[in-house]
Amino acid sequence: MSTTTPSPAAPGPATGPVTGPVTVLRDVRPWGGERSDLHVADGVITAVVPHDAAAHADSTAPGVVDGGGLLALPGLVNAHAHVDKSWWGKPWVSYGGEPGTQGRIAHERAHRDELGIPGVDVTLAVLRESVRTGTTAVRSHVDVDLGVGLRGIEVVREAVAALGGAVHAEIVAFPQDGVLRRPGVLDLLDQAAAAGAEHIGGLDPASIDRDPVGQLDGLFAIAERRGVGIDVHLHDGGELGAFQIELMIDRTLRSGLQGKVNVAHGFAVGQLAGSRQADLVAAMGDAGITMTTVAPIGAAPLPLHALRAAGVAVGLGTDGIRDLWSPYGTGDLLTLTTQLARLSGFRRDEDLVTAARIASADAARFVGRATHDLVVGAPADVVLVDAQNVPDAVVRAPRRALVVAAGRVVARDGEVLV
Repeated sequence: MSTTTPSPAAPGPATGPVTGPVTVLRDVRPWGGERSDLHVADGVITAVVPHDAAAHADSTAPGVVDGGGLLALPGLVNAHAHVDKSWWGKPWVSYGGEPGTQGRIAHERAHRDELGIPGVDVTLAVLRESVRTGTTAVRSHVDVDLGVGLRGIEVVREAVAALGGAVHAEIVAFPQDGVLRRPGVLDLLDQAAAAGAEHIGGLDPASIDRDPVGQLDGLFAIAERRGVGIDVHLHDGGELGAFQIELMIDRTLRSGLQGKVNVAHGFAVGQLAGSRQADLVAAMGDAGITMTTVAPIGAAPLPLHALRAAGVAVGLGTDGIRDLWSPYGTGDLLTLTTQLARLSGFRRDEDLVTAARIASADAARFVGRATHDLVVGAPADVVLVDAQNVPDAVVRAPRRALVVAAGRVVARDGEVLV
């Protein structure tokens, strides 16, 4: 994979139709390599061929989009989002309530209704902002609790549908207020799984429910019965967090759910040292457990190279975006990739490319895709940026010149077209 610009010619702006399906995305540099033309049919890449300056020279022809020699990346994959919670687009909401997981839960429960959360309008607003900055696929946790029921899932599905294929989404039915400590939540999770949610979530089985075995028993029973995945928020650190991961490893192997269990955050993995960390990472790999991170400032960085070497797939996500938990977040996953790289101490070109792959191609499994890359057979999800190479794109997070999703131009030069 080349990290240098193969041609001295300066790239130009991407031009072409703004409506209708793309048939040829011409003159782009996939992953910073040679100038190529991507052929598309039915929203899928059908050919990647060397750029032919003479072919399709008329960029105003139907379906032909001229990439102007810009660098091409796969559409960005937000592997850990909460698109049902955001107040993006509404008047500023001042931070309030108590800190910590319990404090934020209580504050959110007290004020979400007055902000219309969950609501199609706010969910659509944050999804459109994500599309604008190059995200074309999302795994979103959606709150399921005794107050909101399954309404949040319906809201997210309606907002995704309104974008007409600009973003592909998988849903995690998420028990933000706890599982066992709120009788009836397990039943709601089961209902969500039966109704089509691809995953069910969990939350700090030890520190929230005070019964890690009980919470995991309940989650794994639903997953086995309904054939869905499990995605557990695990903030507990140190040995307490490691113990819960070990419980998940054991349950995964006994239930045959390898490849269907994810640990989100997993701060404990970054906090462990030496052979203790190595042994836990190896066991996670053997069980097919994955991890997602939001690259939090102040937390011990995950050992990304060790995890990937052990076969533990890692995804990157935004977490909440301007919500009642925090006023921070923009939905820009490429900027977050810069943060992930910096927090991980990445400086070499190959490491910066790894960061870009974590945020895109290597995250296919987090959104139920076999392939998510600039290759034949993959969804035609493409982001164009004016950058010398992939490392340059990661460290600068330049403006997204063009975003193509499922073979359709959905954003251009900062303007969302859906």
